[in-house]
Parts: sequence; C-alpha cells; structure tokens
Amino acid sequence: MNLQEAKRDIIEAGRRVYNQGYVASNDGNISCKISEDRILTTPTGMSKGFLELSDLVVVDFEGKKVSGKRNPSSEIGMHIFLYRERPDINAVVHAHPPTATGFSVAGIPLTECVLPEVVITLGAIPIAGYGTPGGPEISEPIRKWVQDYDAYLLENHGATTIGSDVMNAYYKMETMEHFAKILFVARQLGGVNLLNEQQVADLIKIRERMGLRGPSPACDWTPGVSQIQPAVTSNGGIPTLKTRSAGWNPSPASPTQSAGSSSDMVDEITRRVMEELQKRA
Repeated sequence: MNLQEAKRDIIEAGRRVYNQGYVASNDGNISCKISEDRILTTPTGMSKGFLELSDLVVVDFEGKKVSGKRNPSSEIGMHIFLYRERPDINAVVHAHPPTATGFSVAGIPLTECVLPEVVITLGAIPIAGYGTPGGPEISEPIRKWVQDYDAYLLENHGATTIGSDVMNAYYKMETMEHFAKILFVARQLGGVNLLNEQQVADLIKIRERMGLRGPSPACDWTPGVSQIQPAVTSNGGIPTLKTRSAGWNPSPASPTQSAGSSSDMVDEITRRVMEELQKRA
C-alpha cells in the first residue's frame, strides 16, 4: 500500500476508535503492512484520536524502528505475529470497545448465530486466552483462531481485528462492538433468538461466494456453550448442530425465572467489568 495513503487511513481509523469510545487515554494501536518487510504503526504513549501524520512510525518485521520521530507501539509484536500467520492481511486494529470487552471479561465469546451481517462478515468472534499486554505471550493464545477468524476478543483485555486494509480492519471492530451491544440488550430482555440451521447454511454459502475465511459452520448454535465447538455437518454440508429448527427445545421457564436469570447474568458481567476496571485504576 502507498505510504501516504496508509498514513491517512491510520489517522482516520485512530480518530474513529477514539470518537466511538473504543479506546480511552492512550489505549489501542493500529498498523498497516506497507511492504513485505515494513509496517507502519501508531506510536506508543499517544492518544489515537489526536495523531498527526508525523507521529507514525515505520518498523521492520523484527519490530525495530526504521523511521519516525517516536517509538512504535509496545504491542507491535502482536501485529507482527498476525502478519506472519496471515500473509493475506494488510492491517491490524487493537482497541478496548467497552461492550465487547465486557464479554471478554465475563468469558463469553460472541459466537452465536444471531445477525446475518455478522455471520457473513465475521463468522464468529472467539476469545483468545489472556496474555500480558506488550509481551510476547499476548500472541500465542490467538494462534488457535488466527487461520479461521478475523476478529478476536482478548481475555480480560480488549479486542483485535485484521483486514485487507486499515479501514476494513476498523469496520470489523465496529461490527464487533455493534453486535456485542445488540446481544447484551437481547440477553437483558430475556433471551437470544438464534437463526435456524438453514438460514445459517444460506449465509455460509454467501461467505464462501465472497471468499471469506471461516469454518463451516462459522458460529455456535448451542446456547450456553462457552467457546466455539468443532463443526458437525451432514446433508451436503448443512450443519446439524442443535438449533431451534433442529430439535433444540430448552425447558420453558416462567417469566419470573427468565427475568431473574437475565438479571443475575447482567449483575455478574457488571461485577466482573468493575473488578477489571479497578485493577487498571
């Protein structure tokens, strides 16, 4: 990608993640692969909402600064790992979108088949295990998901998305947070209405026609599953995991029970998020 174009895109994405509230203070980092051995990245210790073109830094694939007046992001190692594992991508966005990060703190992946746009564009969003920010251990938990997914929750940390260019990676972050907000509201209201298996199979075909990565099926149908499970398919590739149309029939609960269960879940998520915020204070 052209260097000046990459710089403009990173500045724009930085302003958007800041204005959307996906980062606070100096949080987050954005990068773009500008050649086979060079990466343009945001600097460490600066708000992503107020960056200038001259603040950006070029590093090599060892993380060493090649040009720029500032130092590169302390999490550039994660970006390099993703570029090495996925040669098809050209950009990485890491942020802390509040609702999606709340799900990561609560240990709840965004893997249910709910919204057509999410199934098509992202498939599902798994949780990568915890790794110390800025250290090499942050990358290893992503390894098991990196070949099949373009968006990851980072346990007790935040979220990372990858894409063909900077804005593509940013829009995936936006889609993730939008989905998390909708799913959170649905759970508060008492339940999540899953797409049935034929509906999801049709969406998976669209993904395949678009050449998008992801296993088939790309998301969970089983309520309460804490992480993505291996796909089980038959009938020419149509998934046969339990859905509303494939025999899933949860025990009915009274309105009082449903409301209580939802309230308890929200209270637990809130408690865990507050504990994490207190740790960072």
